[in-house]
Amino acid sequence: MSTHSIASVPETVQVAVRIRPLLPSEIRMGCQTVTEQTDPDEPRICVRSSEQFTFNHVFNPGSCQREVYERSVKSIVEKLLEGFNVTILAYGQTGSGKTYTMGTSFEGKYDDSQGIIPRTMMDLFDKIEDCGEFRSVVTCSFVELYQENVYDLLSYRNRFEKMVGIREDATGVIIPGLTEVPVNNAEEALRWMIQGASARAVAPTSMNKDSNRSHTMFTLTVRRIKHHQIVTMSKLHLVDLAGSERSKKTRAVGDRLRESIQINKGLLALGNVIAALGSNQNTKGYISYRDSKLTRLLQNSLGGNSITLMIACVSPADYNVDETLSTLRYADRALRIRNKPTINGGEISIREEIERLKQENQDLRKALDQAQSTPTVVSKHDRSFKKLQEQIRTTNSKLQSAVKKSNQLEFRASLAEGTLDRIGNLLTLTDSDKFKQRTDEILGRFRKESLSWNVSDQKSNKV
Repeated sequence: MSTHSIASVPETVQVAVRIRPLLPSEIRMGCQTVTEQTDPDEPRICVRSSEQFTFNHVFNPGSCQREVYERSVKSIVEKLLEGFNVTILAYGQTGSGKTYTMGTSFEGKYDDSQGIIPRTMMDLFDKIEDCGEFRSVVTCSFVELYQENVYDLLSYRNRFEKMVGIREDATGVIIPGLTEVPVNNAEEALRWMIQGASARAVAPTSMNKDSNRSHTMFTLTVRRIKHHQIVTMSKLHLVDLAGSERSKKTRAVGDRLRESIQINKGLLALGNVIAALGSNQNTKGYISYRDSKLTRLLQNSLGGNSITLMIACVSPADYNVDETLSTLRYADRALRIRNKPTINGGEISIREEIERLKQENQDLRKALDQAQSTPTVVSKHDRSFKKLQEQIRTTNSKLQSAVKKSNQLEFRASLAEGTLDRIGNLLTLTDSDKFKQRTDEILGRFRKESLSWNVSDQKSNKV
Protein backbone atom coordinates (compact mmCIF):
# COMPACT_ATOMS: atom_id res chain seq x y z
CA MET A 1 0.00 0.00 0.00
CA SER A 2 1.35 3.39 -0.85
CA THR A 3 2.58 5.74 1.82
CA HIS A 4 0.38 8.40 0.33
CA SER A 5 -2.76 6.41 1.17
CA ILE A 6 -1.61 5.78 4.73
CA ALA A 7 -0.64 9.40 5.28
CA SER A 8 -4.09 10.61 4.23
CA VAL A 9 -5.94 8.45 6.77
CA PRO A 10 -7.60 10.52 9.53
CA GLU A 11 -6.40 9.45 12.99
CA THR A 12 -8.91 11.46 15.00
CA VAL A 13 -12.59 10.57 15.06
CA GLN A 14 -14.40 12.61 12.40
CA VAL A 15 -17.68 14.30 13.41
CA ALA A 16 -20.48 15.51 11.17
CA VAL A 17 -23.53 17.27 12.62
CA ARG A 18 -26.88 17.22 10.84
CA ILE A 19 -29.70 19.59 11.80
CA ARG A 20 -33.09 18.22 10.84
CA PRO A 21 -36.01 20.48 9.83
CA LEU A 22 -38.73 21.44 12.31
CA LEU A 23 -41.41 18.75 12.51
CA PRO A 24 -45.07 19.59 11.85
CA SER A 25 -45.83 18.84 15.51
CA GLU A 26 -43.13 21.31 16.60
CA ILE A 27 -44.52 23.97 14.27
CA ARG A 28 -48.00 23.44 15.73
CA MET A 29 -46.52 23.86 19.22
CA GLY A 30 -45.04 27.20 18.15
CA CYS A 31 -41.41 26.08 18.52
CA GLN A 32 -38.69 28.48 17.39
CA THR A 33 -35.42 27.58 15.66
CA VAL A 34 -32.48 28.04 18.04
CA THR A 35 -29.92 25.82 16.28
CA GLU A 36 -28.40 26.89 12.98
CA GLN A 37 -25.34 26.91 10.79
CA THR A 38 -24.28 30.55 10.85
CA ASP A 39 -22.01 30.42 7.77
CA PRO A 40 -22.63 27.95 4.90
CA ASP A 41 -18.89 27.88 4.18
CA GLU A 42 -17.86 27.08 7.77
CA PRO A 43 -18.56 23.79 9.65
CA ARG A 44 -19.75 25.73 12.66
CA ILE A 45 -23.05 25.41 14.51
CA CYS A 46 -24.60 27.99 16.83
CA VAL A 47 -27.17 27.38 19.57
CA ARG A 48 -29.21 30.24 21.06
CA SER A 49 -26.89 32.71 19.31
CA SER A 50 -24.36 32.24 22.10
CA GLU A 51 -22.85 28.73 22.16
CA GLN A 52 -20.82 27.69 19.13
CA PHE A 53 -19.24 24.38 18.11
CA THR A 54 -16.96 23.54 15.19
CA PHE A 55 -16.89 20.10 13.59
CA ASN A 56 -15.59 18.45 10.42
CA HIS A 57 -18.94 18.88 8.68
CA VAL A 58 -22.21 20.64 9.47
CA PHE A 59 -25.37 20.03 7.44
CA ASN A 60 -28.28 22.45 7.71
CA PRO A 61 -31.97 21.41 7.43
CA GLY A 62 -31.88 21.91 3.67
CA SER A 63 -29.08 19.39 3.09
CA CYS A 64 -30.16 16.30 1.14
CA GLN A 65 -29.18 12.67 1.71
CA ARG A 66 -26.79 12.66 -1.24
CA GLU A 67 -24.92 15.71 0.08
CA VAL A 68 -24.46 14.12 3.50
CA TYR A 69 -23.04 10.96 1.91
CA GLU A 70 -20.84 12.62 -0.71
CA ARG A 71 -19.24 15.14 1.66
CA SER A 72 -18.72 13.10 4.83
CA VAL A 73 -18.91 9.36 4.07
CA LYS A 74 -17.76 8.57 0.54
CA SER A 75 -14.02 9.21 1.01
CA ILE A 76 -13.96 7.15 4.20
CA VAL A 77 -15.69 4.16 2.61
CA GLU A 78 -13.05 4.12 -0.12
CA LYS A 79 -10.44 3.35 2.56
CA LEU A 80 -12.15 0.02 3.18
CA LEU A 81 -10.73 -1.46 -0.02
CA GLU A 82 -7.26 -0.35 1.03
CA GLY A 83 -7.53 -2.65 4.05
CA PHE A 84 -8.66 -0.22 6.78
CA ASN A 85 -11.50 -0.88 9.20
CA VAL A 86 -14.22 1.79 8.97
CA THR A 87 -17.00 2.70 11.43
CA ILE A 88 -19.88 5.09 10.82
CA LEU A 89 -22.20 5.67 13.76
CA ALA A 90 -25.21 7.91 14.25
CA TYR A 91 -25.94 9.46 17.64
CA GLY A 92 -28.59 11.86 18.90
CA GLN A 93 -31.83 12.43 20.76
CA THR A 94 -34.80 10.21 19.91
CA GLY A 95 -36.60 11.58 16.86
CA SER A 96 -33.57 13.54 15.65
CA GLY A 97 -33.26 11.72 12.31
CA LYS A 98 -30.57 9.08 12.98
CA THR A 99 -32.32 6.13 11.35
CA TYR A 100 -33.38 8.27 8.38
CA THR A 101 -29.81 9.50 7.90
CA MET A 102 -28.26 6.03 8.24
CA GLY A 103 -30.91 4.40 6.06
CA THR A 104 -31.46 1.46 8.42
CA SER A 105 -35.19 1.65 7.65
CA PHE A 106 -34.53 1.24 3.90
CA GLU A 107 -37.31 -0.80 2.26
CA GLY A 108 -35.94 -1.24 -1.25
CA LYS A 109 -37.00 2.08 -2.73
CA TYR A 110 -34.07 3.58 -4.67
CA ASP A 111 -34.64 7.32 -4.69
CA ASP A 112 -33.16 10.52 -3.28
CA SER A 113 -34.38 9.68 0.24
CA GLN A 114 -32.16 6.64 0.69
CA GLY A 115 -29.63 7.00 3.47
CA ILE A 116 -25.98 6.22 4.08
CA ILE A 117 -26.21 2.40 4.17
CA PRO A 118 -27.81 1.81 0.74
CA ARG A 119 -25.58 4.45 -0.86
CA THR A 120 -22.53 2.83 0.72
CA MET A 121 -23.51 -0.63 -0.54
CA MET A 122 -23.93 0.55 -4.14
CA ASP A 123 -20.75 2.61 -4.08
CA LEU A 124 -18.69 -0.17 -2.49
CA PHE A 125 -19.73 -2.93 -4.91
CA ASP A 126 -19.17 -0.61 -7.88
CA LYS A 127 -15.59 -0.14 -6.71
CA ILE A 128 -15.13 -3.86 -6.06
CA GLU A 129 -15.96 -4.58 -9.70
CA ASP A 130 -13.14 -2.24 -10.75
CA CYS A 131 -10.48 -4.08 -8.70
CA GLY A 132 -8.78 -5.80 -11.62
CA GLU A 133 -6.04 -7.97 -10.12
CA PHE A 134 -7.91 -8.67 -6.87
CA ARG A 135 -10.96 -10.80 -6.21
CA SER A 136 -13.13 -9.58 -3.33
CA VAL A 137 -15.26 -11.80 -1.11
CA VAL A 138 -17.84 -9.93 0.97
CA THR A 139 -19.90 -11.20 3.90
CA CYS A 140 -22.40 -9.40 6.11
CA SER A 141 -23.74 -9.72 9.66
CA PHE A 142 -26.32 -7.76 11.66
CA VAL A 143 -26.54 -7.54 15.45
CA GLU A 144 -28.91 -5.79 17.82
CA LEU A 145 -28.20 -4.71 21.40
CA TYR A 146 -31.48 -4.68 23.29
CA GLN A 147 -31.55 -4.25 27.10
CA GLU A 148 -27.89 -5.37 27.37
CA ASN A 149 -28.50 -8.56 25.36
CA VAL A 150 -26.94 -9.07 21.93
CA TYR A 151 -29.16 -10.63 19.23
CA ASP A 152 -28.19 -12.07 15.86
CA LEU A 153 -30.71 -10.43 13.51
CA LEU A 154 -29.81 -12.67 10.55
CA SER A 155 -30.45 -15.91 12.43
CA TYR A 156 -33.55 -17.92 11.49
CA ARG A 157 -34.06 -19.01 15.09
CA ASN A 158 -36.70 -17.63 17.44
CA ARG A 159 -36.09 -14.47 19.44
CA PHE A 160 -34.61 -16.16 22.51
CA GLU A 161 -32.31 -18.41 20.47
CA LYS A 162 -31.02 -15.40 18.51
CA MET A 163 -29.18 -14.25 21.64
CA VAL A 164 -25.37 -14.46 21.35
CA GLY A 165 -22.47 -13.68 23.65
CA ILE A 166 -19.39 -11.48 23.44
CA ARG A 167 -15.84 -12.52 24.19
CA GLU A 168 -12.31 -11.41 23.40
CA ASP A 169 -9.31 -13.10 21.85
CA ALA A 170 -5.91 -11.92 20.67
CA THR A 171 -7.49 -10.05 17.75
CA GLY A 172 -10.10 -8.18 19.80
CA VAL A 173 -13.81 -8.53 20.54
CA ILE A 174 -15.63 -11.36 18.74
CA ILE A 175 -19.16 -12.80 18.76
CA PRO A 176 -19.05 -16.63 18.65
CA GLY A 177 -21.71 -18.22 16.49
CA LEU A 178 -22.73 -15.01 14.74
CA THR A 179 -24.45 -15.57 11.38
CA GLU A 180 -22.31 -14.23 8.57
CA VAL A 181 -23.66 -14.60 5.02
CA PRO A 182 -21.85 -14.09 1.70
CA VAL A 183 -23.15 -11.32 -0.57
CA ASN A 184 -22.24 -10.75 -4.22
CA ASN A 185 -23.80 -7.35 -4.87
CA ALA A 186 -25.45 -4.35 -3.24
CA GLU A 187 -28.97 -5.73 -3.75
CA GLU A 188 -28.15 -8.93 -1.82
CA ALA A 189 -26.57 -7.00 1.05
CA LEU A 190 -29.57 -4.69 1.30
CA ARG A 191 -32.01 -7.61 1.26
CA TRP A 192 -30.25 -9.07 4.27
CA MET A 193 -30.28 -5.70 6.00
CA ILE A 194 -34.01 -5.30 5.37
CA GLN A 195 -34.65 -8.81 6.72
CA GLY A 196 -32.63 -8.11 9.85
CA ALA A 197 -34.15 -4.68 10.44
CA SER A 198 -37.64 -6.21 10.36
CA ALA A 199 -36.76 -8.13 13.54
CA ARG A 200 -35.47 -5.07 15.38
CA ALA A 201 -37.26 -3.87 18.54
CA VAL A 202 -39.41 -0.84 17.58
CA ALA A 203 -42.21 0.83 19.56
CA PRO A 204 -44.05 4.19 19.51
CA THR A 205 -43.44 6.98 22.02
CA SER A 206 -44.95 10.45 22.25
CA MET A 207 -41.87 11.85 20.46
CA ASN A 208 -41.46 9.22 17.74
CA LYS A 209 -44.09 6.84 16.37
CA ASP A 210 -41.36 4.40 15.18
CA SER A 211 -38.84 4.75 17.99
CA ASN A 212 -35.99 2.23 17.86
CA ARG A 213 -35.64 0.57 21.25
CA SER A 214 -32.20 -0.90 20.56
CA HIS A 215 -28.78 -0.22 19.09
CA THR A 216 -27.87 -2.01 15.85
CA MET A 217 -24.64 -2.73 13.98
CA PHE A 218 -24.66 -3.86 10.35
CA THR A 219 -21.20 -5.15 9.39
CA LEU A 220 -19.60 -5.91 6.04
CA THR A 221 -16.36 -7.92 5.96
CA VAL A 222 -14.32 -7.51 2.79
CA ARG A 223 -11.57 -10.00 1.96
CA ARG A 224 -9.39 -9.07 -0.99
CA ILE A 225 -7.73 -12.10 -2.58
CA LYS A 226 -4.86 -12.41 -5.00
CA HIS A 227 -4.39 -15.95 -6.32
CA HIS A 228 -5.04 -18.13 -3.24
CA GLN A 229 -3.96 -15.64 -0.57
CA ILE A 230 -6.01 -13.16 1.43
CA VAL A 231 -4.15 -9.89 0.99
CA THR A 232 -6.36 -7.69 3.20
CA MET A 233 -9.41 -8.26 5.37
CA SER A 234 -11.29 -5.17 6.55
CA LYS A 235 -14.61 -4.46 8.27
CA LEU A 236 -17.21 -1.76 7.78
CA HIS A 237 -19.44 -1.19 10.83
CA LEU A 238 -22.61 0.84 10.25
CA VAL A 239 -24.06 1.68 13.66
CA ASP A 240 -27.51 3.11 14.37
CA LEU A 241 -27.69 4.00 18.06
CA ALA A 242 -31.00 4.24 19.87
CA GLY A 243 -31.87 7.81 20.78
CA SER A 244 -31.27 9.29 24.21
CA GLU A 245 -34.57 9.91 25.99
CA ARG A 246 -36.18 11.87 28.78
CA SER A 247 -39.16 9.98 30.17
CA LYS A 248 -40.98 13.24 30.89
CA LYS A 249 -41.03 14.00 27.16
CA THR A 250 -41.55 10.49 25.81
CA ARG A 251 -44.12 9.69 28.53
CA ALA A 252 -42.64 6.22 28.70
CA VAL A 253 -44.12 3.75 31.19
CA GLY A 254 -43.86 0.00 31.70
CA ASP A 255 -41.75 -1.74 29.06
CA ARG A 256 -40.99 1.53 27.26
CA LEU A 257 -39.62 3.02 30.49
CA ARG A 258 -37.44 -0.03 31.17
CA GLU A 259 -36.13 0.13 27.62
CA SER A 260 -35.43 3.84 28.01
CA ILE A 261 -33.43 3.22 31.19
CA GLN A 262 -31.25 0.61 29.47
CA ILE A 263 -30.76 2.83 26.41
CA ASN A 264 -29.62 5.76 28.54
CA LYS A 265 -27.34 3.52 30.64
CA GLY A 266 -25.58 2.29 27.50
CA LEU A 267 -25.24 5.81 26.10
CA LEU A 268 -23.91 7.04 29.46
CA ALA A 269 -21.25 4.33 29.40
CA LEU A 270 -20.41 5.32 25.82
CA GLY A 271 -20.17 8.96 26.90
CA ASN A 272 -17.79 8.03 29.72
CA VAL A 273 -15.57 6.13 27.29
CA ILE A 274 -15.55 9.05 24.86
CA ALA A 275 -14.75 11.49 27.68
CA ALA A 276 -11.89 9.30 28.92
CA LEU A 277 -10.42 8.81 25.44
CA GLY A 278 -10.62 12.53 24.67
CA SER A 279 -9.26 13.71 28.01
CA ASN A 280 -5.67 14.84 28.43
CA GLN A 281 -5.98 14.06 32.14
CA ASN A 282 -6.44 10.32 31.59
CA THR A 283 -2.79 9.53 32.33
CA LYS A 284 -3.45 6.00 33.63
CA GLY A 285 -4.78 4.92 30.26
CA TYR A 286 -7.72 2.94 31.70
CA ILE A 287 -10.84 3.02 29.56
CA SER A 288 -14.04 1.51 30.99
CA TYR A 289 -15.10 -0.43 27.88
CA ARG A 290 -16.53 -3.24 30.03
CA ASP A 291 -19.18 -1.05 31.66
CA SER A 292 -21.58 -1.84 28.81
CA LYS A 293 -21.90 -4.27 25.92
CA LEU A 294 -22.35 -1.25 23.67
CA THR A 295 -18.89 0.06 24.52
CA ARG A 296 -17.42 -3.43 24.10
CA LEU A 297 -18.92 -3.70 20.61
CA LEU A 298 -17.47 -0.27 19.75
CA GLN A 299 -14.11 -0.89 21.44
CA ASN A 300 -12.17 -1.08 18.18
CA SER A 301 -14.06 1.87 16.70
CA LEU A 302 -13.21 4.31 19.53
CA GLY A 303 -9.54 4.41 20.37
CA GLY A 304 -8.73 1.33 18.28
CA ASN A 305 -7.82 0.24 14.76
CA SER A 306 -10.55 2.02 12.80
CA ILE A 307 -11.35 5.10 10.76
CA THR A 308 -14.44 6.41 12.54
CA LEU A 309 -17.09 8.95 11.62
CA MET A 310 -19.74 10.04 14.13
CA ILE A 311 -22.87 11.63 12.67
CA ALA A 312 -24.60 13.66 15.41
CA CYS A 313 -28.23 14.39 14.59
CA VAL A 314 -29.92 17.32 16.37
CA SER A 315 -33.25 19.12 16.50
CA PRO A 316 -33.39 22.87 15.78
CA ALA A 317 -36.39 23.46 18.09
CA ASP A 318 -36.13 25.45 21.32
CA TYR A 319 -38.26 22.71 22.91
CA ASN A 320 -35.25 20.34 22.56
CA VAL A 321 -32.44 22.80 23.24
CA ASP A 322 -31.12 20.95 26.32
CA GLU A 323 -30.90 17.64 24.46
CA THR A 324 -29.32 19.37 21.46
CA LEU A 325 -26.62 20.95 23.61
CA SER A 326 -25.96 17.59 25.29
CA THR A 327 -25.53 15.91 21.87
CA LEU A 328 -23.18 18.64 20.62
CA ARG A 329 -21.01 18.45 23.74
CA TYR A 330 -20.93 14.68 23.36
CA ALA A 331 -19.80 15.07 19.74
CA ASP A 332 -17.28 17.76 20.64
CA ARG A 333 -15.55 15.36 23.05
CA ALA A 334 -15.47 12.67 20.35
CA LEU A 335 -13.42 15.02 18.13
CA ARG A 336 -10.49 14.64 20.53
CA ILE A 337 -10.30 10.84 20.28
CA ARG A 338 -7.24 9.54 18.44
CA ASN A 339 -7.55 6.14 16.78
CA LYS A 340 -4.75 3.98 15.40
CA PRO A 341 -5.97 2.92 11.94
CA THR A 342 -3.66 0.44 10.20
CA ILE A 343 -4.04 -1.81 7.19
CA ASN A 344 -5.29 -5.29 8.07
CA GLY A 345 -3.47 -7.81 5.94
CA GLY A 346 -0.05 -9.13 5.19
CA GLU A 347 -0.44 -12.09 2.81
CA ILE A 348 -2.57 -14.45 4.94
CA SER A 349 -2.18 -17.91 3.37
CA ILE A 350 -4.34 -21.00 3.74
CA ARG A 351 -1.57 -22.77 5.67
CA GLU A 352 -1.30 -19.87 8.14
CA GLU A 353 -5.05 -20.05 8.70
CA ILE A 354 -4.80 -23.80 9.33
CA GLU A 355 -2.05 -23.25 11.90
CA ARG A 356 -4.16 -20.58 13.62
CA LEU A 357 -7.16 -22.89 13.79
CA LYS A 358 -5.01 -25.74 15.12
CA GLN A 359 -3.69 -23.52 17.89
CA GLU A 360 -7.20 -22.30 18.75
CA ASN A 361 -8.39 -25.91 18.83
CA GLN A 362 -5.59 -26.87 21.23
CA ASP A 363 -6.37 -23.94 23.52
CA LEU A 364 -10.06 -24.83 23.62
CA ARG A 365 -9.30 -28.49 24.39
CA LYS A 366 -7.05 -27.45 27.27
CA ALA A 367 -9.82 -25.27 28.66
CA LEU A 368 -12.27 -28.17 28.31
CA ASP A 369 -9.89 -30.59 30.08
CA GLN A 370 -9.54 -28.12 32.94
CA ALA A 371 -13.31 -27.76 33.15
CA GLN A 372 -13.78 -31.56 33.20
CA SER A 373 -11.22 -31.93 35.98
CA THR A 374 -13.31 -29.69 38.24
CA PRO A 375 -16.85 -31.20 38.10
CA THR A 376 -18.19 -29.06 40.91
CA VAL A 377 -17.41 -25.91 38.97
CA VAL A 378 -18.79 -27.40 35.76
CA SER A 379 -22.09 -28.23 37.43
CA LYS A 380 -22.44 -24.64 38.53
CA HIS A 381 -21.57 -23.30 35.13
CA ASP A 382 -23.12 -25.92 32.86
CA ARG A 383 -24.09 -23.27 30.33
CA SER A 384 -20.49 -22.05 29.97
CA PHE A 385 -19.34 -25.67 29.66
CA LYS A 386 -21.75 -26.32 26.79
CA LYS A 387 -20.67 -23.11 25.05
CA LEU A 388 -17.04 -24.25 25.30
CA GLN A 389 -17.93 -27.58 23.68
CA GLU A 390 -19.78 -25.74 20.92
CA GLN A 391 -16.73 -23.53 20.28
CA ILE A 392 -14.55 -26.64 19.92
CA ARG A 393 -16.98 -28.19 17.43
CA THR A 394 -17.04 -24.95 15.42
CA THR A 395 -13.23 -24.70 15.36
CA ASN A 396 -12.88 -28.37 14.36
CA SER A 397 -15.29 -27.84 11.48
CA LYS A 398 -13.31 -24.81 10.28
CA LEU A 399 -10.04 -26.73 10.63
CA GLN A 400 -11.32 -29.71 8.62
CA SER A 401 -12.61 -27.36 5.90
CA ALA A 402 -9.28 -25.53 5.69
CA VAL A 403 -7.27 -28.79 5.55
CA LYS A 404 -9.56 -30.13 2.82
CA LYS A 405 -9.05 -26.98 0.74
CA SER A 406 -5.29 -27.20 1.27
CA ASN A 407 -5.24 -30.82 0.07
CA GLN A 408 -7.30 -29.87 -2.97
CA LEU A 409 -4.82 -27.12 -3.83
CA GLU A 410 -1.84 -29.48 -3.47
CA PHE A 411 -3.53 -32.06 -5.70
CA ARG A 412 -4.41 -29.45 -8.33
CA ALA A 413 -0.87 -28.04 -8.19
CA SER A 414 0.67 -31.49 -8.83
CA LEU A 415 -1.84 -32.14 -11.61
CA ALA A 416 -1.02 -28.77 -13.16
CA GLU A 417 2.71 -29.52 -12.96
CA GLY A 418 2.24 -32.82 -14.81
CA THR A 419 0.05 -31.14 -17.41
CA LEU A 420 2.70 -28.45 -17.95
CA ASP A 421 5.35 -31.11 -18.61
CA ARG A 422 3.14 -32.96 -21.10
CA ILE A 423 2.18 -29.77 -22.94
CA GLY A 424 5.81 -28.67 -22.98
CA ASN A 425 6.79 -31.96 -24.69
CA LEU A 426 4.03 -31.49 -27.26
CA LEU A 427 5.18 -27.97 -28.02
CA THR A 428 8.68 -29.20 -28.85
CA LEU A 429 7.24 -31.56 -31.47
CA THR A 430 5.27 -29.02 -33.51
CA ASP A 431 5.69 -25.53 -34.89
CA SER A 432 1.99 -24.91 -35.42
CA ASP A 433 1.14 -21.38 -34.21
CA LYS A 434 -2.54 -22.30 -33.85
CA PHE A 435 -1.65 -25.33 -31.75
CA LYS A 436 0.51 -23.22 -29.45
CA GLN A 437 -2.18 -20.56 -29.08
CA ARG A 438 -4.90 -23.11 -28.31
CA THR A 439 -2.68 -24.92 -25.82
CA ASP A 440 -1.81 -21.68 -24.03
CA GLU A 441 -5.52 -20.86 -23.68
CA ILE A 442 -6.28 -24.28 -22.18
CA LEU A 443 -3.31 -24.03 -19.85
CA GLY A 444 -4.30 -20.52 -18.73
CA ARG A 445 -7.79 -21.64 -17.83
CA PHE A 446 -6.41 -24.69 -16.01
CA ARG A 447 -3.99 -22.59 -13.97
CA LYS A 448 -6.73 -20.17 -12.98
CA GLU A 449 -9.04 -22.99 -11.91
CA SER A 450 -6.29 -24.79 -10.00
CA LEU A 451 -5.15 -21.78 -8.06
CA SER A 452 -8.58 -20.40 -7.17
CA TRP A 453 -10.37 -21.36 -3.98
CA ASN A 454 -13.75 -20.34 -2.74
CA VAL A 455 -13.64 -18.54 0.61
CA SER A 456 -17.30 -17.53 0.47
CA ASP A 457 -18.15 -20.66 2.55
CA GLN A 458 -15.98 -19.42 5.38
CA LYS A 459 -17.85 -17.95 8.31
CA SER A 460 -15.80 -15.50 10.39
CA ASN A 461 -16.87 -15.02 13.99
CA LYS A 462 -15.02 -11.77 14.39
CA VAL A 463 -16.94 -8.40 14.92
